Parts: sequence; structure tokens; C-alpha cells
Amino acid sequence: MSATAMLGAAHLFLQRQGRVLLDDISLDLPQRGAVALVGPNGAGKSTLLQVLAGQLAPERGGVALQGRPLRALDVRARARHIGYMPQRFEPHWDVTLHDLVQMRLPDPAQAAQVLVQADLQPLAARRWSTLSGGERARGMLAAVLATDPPVLLADEPGAALDVQHRLALVQALARRGRERLVVVVMHDLDLAFECFDRVVVMHAGRVAMDGVPADLLHAPQLDEVFGVRFQRIAVAPHTLLRARSRPQEETT
Repeated sequence: MSATAMLGAAHLFLQRQGRVLLDDISLDLPQRGAVALVGPNGAGKSTLLQVLAGQLAPERGGVALQGRPLRALDVRARARHIGYMPQRFEPHWDVTLHDLVQMRLPDPAQAAQVLVQADLQPLAARRWSTLSGGERARGMLAAVLATDPPVLLADEPGAALDVQHRLALVQALARRGRERLVVVVMHDLDLAFECFDRVVVMHAGRVAMDGVPADLLHAPQLDEVFGVRFQRIAVAPHTLLRARSRPQEETT
């Protein structure tokens, strides 16, 4: 782990019921930057995010926040520094969106301001159980960002959003990377390569590729990881990926 990294992981290993989920993963994540974490289903993306957030403990290896072991920090200290947005979230009580945001703030009056800035004020009095998947995603992100944590870890935050709101959300997270560290699990490869500064590709619990989008986009290893043959389509100023099944002789 680099001493200058905001968040660092060293030789993470984790298995469950005999299945290896993380296999000797090491990463240095900088003070600021937008990092997309991609890979096929079961690659270990969500598990890695949980370990980085301190939600799961690895069997071997460790995570450090600004050089200090994450396990040495209490829950409140972690919450101040790391905002974690899971793929699914269910509060213990059926609170209103306003209450959910207010819980994270020292001044209750700030909650209304946060909701206004997130364009969520019309939903403030709605209880969690009455919100749609997209509304929950937007509300959860607003709650996580209310304290402006130096690190944001988000697990597929746009999965429940329509195309317009997903694009706006991903672009907003990428912009946040100019000032803070943002790590986002993504399934939309085109958005990952278009919007993020760095892409980490996972496969079978390992980091298979790690670099800037321009270096990874045309690499044959990307096709191998996803088990397809990508057609690269130039749509200036970007390149889009269109997946095609690999010929039978390539898969046998």
C-alpha cells in the first residue's frame, strides 16, 4: 500500500463456503479521482467494495485509510471519511426521506437544504416503503453525500434509474472525482469507459486489468474477461462496445 493513497488495499483474500471471492487483491486509490469497478457477474466487485468500506473483514490482507488501518477506526470515524452506498438498502424503520438524511447531519435544518440541492424536496415527507427504486437510489445517494465524505463507494447506483437519470448520476459522480475519491461498481461498460478516469476490471476475484480507459478499451484481454468478442464502434469522441458471441472454436 502506498503511504500517499487515500484508500489502499493490500493482498486481500476472502472466501465463503469454499468459494474464493477475493484472491490477493492490492489497490492504491488516490486522494481524488473517479474509478469505475467493472467485471462479469461473480467477479467480486461488490465484495471488494464492502471490504473497502469496512463492511466485510478479509481473511488475509487489509485496508488502510490515509495510511491508517481501517480496522483501527471506530464506526463513526469510518462514516465520516467513507460514504458507502450499497446496491440495496432497507432501513430498520420505515422513516421518511427527510428523516433518513437528517440522521446523518449534526444540524437538522441542513436536511431540507440537502434535499433541495438534490431536487428531492417533493419526496421529503414520503416514507421509504413508498418510494420507487429510482427514488430510493437518489435519496440514498443524497443521504450518503450529505456529510461530504472524502471517499464515496457506490455499488451500481444507477441500476434502478431510467436512462436520463442514470446518465446524469454517473456524470455527477465523475465530476465529484475532481475533488474527492469516487469508486463506483458499474455494469454499463460504455459509461464506465466514457466518464471515469480509471477503470479496474475484475475477474474471478482478481484484478485482471487496471488503467486509464484509452489503454484498456482496445485490449484483447477485455474480451477474454467478459467471454465475448467486442466490436469497437467509433462515435466521436468516444468508442462504444458492442458485444458479440465468440466463435465456438474460441470457447472450447
